[in-house]
Amino acid sequence: MKIGYLECFAGLSGDMMLGALVAAGVPVELLQETAAGLGLGASLRIGAVDRSGIKAVKVDVMVGDALAEDSAGHAHGQSHEHVHEPGHGHSHEHEHGHTHSHEEHAHEHSHGRNWREIRGLIEAARLEEGARRLALRTFALLAEAEAKIHGMAVEDVHFHEVGNVDTITDIVCAAVGLSWLGVDAWHASAVNVGSGFVQCAHGRFPVPAPATAELLRGVPVYSAGPEGEAITPTGAALLRALECRFEARSVFAADVMGYGAGTRNPKGFPNVVRLSLGAAREVSAGAGGFATDTVTVLECAVDDASPQVLSHALEMAMEQGALDVMAVPATMKKGRLGTLLTVLCKPQDAESIAALLFQETTTLGMRRREEQRMVLDREIRVVETVYGAIRVKLAGAHGVRYNAMPEYEDCRQAAREHGVALRQVMAAALRAAGEDAPVRPVEETA
Repeated sequence: MKIGYLECFAGLSGDMMLGALVAAGVPVELLQETAAGLGLGASLRIGAVDRSGIKAVKVDVMVGDALAEDSAGHAHGQSHEHVHEPGHGHSHEHEHGHTHSHEEHAHEHSHGRNWREIRGLIEAARLEEGARRLALRTFALLAEAEAKIHGMAVEDVHFHEVGNVDTITDIVCAAVGLSWLGVDAWHASAVNVGSGFVQCAHGRFPVPAPATAELLRGVPVYSAGPEGEAITPTGAALLRALECRFEARSVFAADVMGYGAGTRNPKGFPNVVRLSLGAAREVSAGAGGFATDTVTVLECAVDDASPQVLSHALEMAMEQGALDVMAVPATMKKGRLGTLLTVLCKPQDAESIAALLFQETTTLGMRRREEQRMVLDREIRVVETVYGAIRVKLAGAHGVRYNAMPEYEDCRQAAREHGVALRQVMAAALRAAGEDAPVRPVEETA
């Protein structure tokens, strides 16, 4: 399995991601062709820079001979309450040190684009399908964050900074480069969001700005380093779109490493992101460190409802987001035979699922508790068999494969269509996934 690891000790922005991709080996020609193919008049200026003694790649989006932001009437470091990409460099100042106040640039953003326009542009571009999906997913996350913080429908979102040539080019080119790398799973460190305050349209907000903060929900973050924004909405949306697993250090052997630079160059603080690529390292089960999460357990016993009613209730619970459901025969008071119902769900879904169980069953009370569970990493892989495409769920941790299971519905449909035994289709799917008999790999030795 090929792992990509992003170390966001100085945050992340669109140009930092592009620089890291070039440094990691993504062909410059591919990115230039992608930028030109968007029909926005954009090109990329790519060069080597020094960031606190670290050689990194800096990528700027150009329109003609000018930076894309300047050609649109923007200053680097401009900040807005709307989703924005403040100069790729996490600051309200130029690399050369001069600044501009928010008021100097409080002009109308007639150049902005809405979500529908951006989606149409990406769908019309000549992109590999995986790259197109990643670009659309990134912009969808931006649109959803913007809609939520402003209380509007996603389709009504009108981007300002994110609708600019530079940010559209950043995101689409990044999606193409990320797709080209062929990474199976993305991991990332905790994210440095920067420090201090940012000036938005309706006042000063602590870093991160509202849209960025919304995008970073559930992501481990911390604040350090020079004052200013360290991660932009574009950087946060890319991390989310990649579905990164966040941990201190991934268990893999890196064989490629590249640094992408932001615009700022503060003394003694390397404003770069480090991208590492390598193969997952196989380790023994004794290495520990399994992922954990908190689940809510809802439990009740029923002795006066038919099996059909209980089955319906559990099916409805799954449709409403339950993680798992169980029904176990039980002997209740006075020797009555009943059924113990147990539902696992996310804590935020507990109230709605409890209401469903009260509605659909005859229980008068329910036990609720929070429990910690250890979980394996899951991956869905689509494999080709003589019976057609079958999804296979793979489970493991730290490069150790513990289990593989073909999706039942896919196998059942294929078995009916081809008139063969269900187990025959399942065996074919496991063979195609390289999992005839899933076993734990042995630890690598020198």
